[in-house]
Amino acid sequence: MGIKKCKPFTDGSRFHEKLTYEDITKTKPEKSLVMYIKKTGGRNFYGRITCRGKGGGHKRLYRIIDFNYSKKGTNGLVEAIEYDPNRSANIALVKYDDGEKKYLIAPQGIKPGSVIQSGPEVKIEIGNSTELRNIPLGTAVSCIELNPGRGAQIARSAGMEGIVAAKDAGNVHLRMPSGEIRLVKDNCYATIGKVGNLDHEKVSLGKAGRSRYLGIRPKSRAVAKNPVDHPMGGGEGKSSGGRHPTTPWGKITKGLKTRKQKKSSTFKIIKRRK
Repeated sequence: MGIKKCKPFTDGSRFHEKLTYEDITKTKPEKSLVMYIKKTGGRNFYGRITCRGKGGGHKRLYRIIDFNYSKKGTNGLVEAIEYDPNRSANIALVKYDDGEKKYLIAPQGIKPGSVIQSGPEVKIEIGNSTELRNIPLGTAVSCIELNPGRGAQIARSAGMEGIVAAKDAGNVHLRMPSGEIRLVKDNCYATIGKVGNLDHEKVSLGKAGRSRYLGIRPKSRAVAKNPVDHPMGGGEGKSSGGRHPTTPWGKITKGLKTRKQKKSSTFKIIKRRK
């Protein structure tokens, strides 16, 4: 998909950029594959805000994506490419030989009419999914499982991919876009090809209102607050905070490593991200 720049008829459209959506072939979702999810506004079970800056936003229905590769051994025909308001990637509506329909994350290059397969013995083609042990070195993969049978957990957003770098003793070395190299068991499933909709990162919202459509509320700068509200608040006139940037609870925000030292997956990371 390309990027379309709007003419500056108004202040809000001056920096407005949007996708052209020429890849989208169906506008309304499949009724059997959508559900309503209640918004939380960043609040947890007790009603306390645990994620600041969330709230409002346009109404949307959740599309049920088959991250668990539930149709192994069955051929599927891509019927349409659809827009999903809940994620940056586009989704593909797939109809399988048994008549069942599923939504999948659409890899780059997949089109309506494409036939995709999932299982231990499939062709190494874009859109097919199989175990990592069957995928050649240097191949780009997406929607990768971290634990067998748990479903795709990483490389699911627009333009994301992992490169199969090496295979060793039942594990596969995956090189992620961040530069991290991590171990994944070779019987985990992944989809061949990178996620489509690469131009999503080039979109400029252009105005504050478009952030509100997405459910993103404004945040006040820390230095603009009072000392009672934030450690960096207060001071005479404009100040830089007078200390290292911190959270409202005093924890350093830039450069502090917050990963737990005894996390179980630490040994799976061969090389840390950049």
